[in-house]
Amino acid sequence: MLSPETMHKELTVGQVAARSGVAVTALHFYETKGLIKSNRNAGNQRRYPREVLRRVALIKVAQRLGIPLAEIGQALRSLPDHRAPTAADWKRLSEQWRHELDERIKQLTLMRDRLNGCIGCGCLSMEDCPLRNQGDQLGDRGPGAQLLEAD
Repeated sequence: MLSPETMHKELTVGQVAARSGVAVTALHFYETKGLIKSNRNAGNQRRYPREVLRRVALIKVAQRLGIPLAEIGQALRSLPDHRAPTAADWKRLSEQWRHELDERIKQLTLMRDRLNGCIGCGCLSMEDCPLRNQGDQLGDRGPGAQLLEAD
């Protein structure tokens, strides 16, 4: 059971949802994935420490960047539970993700630049399409479904 002092420092799930702009169901989901933690009061209701607001903000920013929840969870597990993530924590985490983001930007730019060659054609040829199968690279890998990674 929580002390009266602790109860004043903690937020209900509705308060966290309202202050973070994240749905209650998403907060429950984050909790099941171990991204955030709550305590239970005497009535078995969730109570979140105020630090969870910064963690939720970090989760949402990382998701907008396209970071998978598994990677976000791994990053959050590297932080102490008893405090909100700091600017130094964010700097360290964002540096870890920077290379991956730069690579994704490079691949998207390459795809965007190749898109112009297909606009008038409309065929999306399985053999010659510069976006789907440039130079029939998939055919060189053998029969069946193949994945195409940009060079």
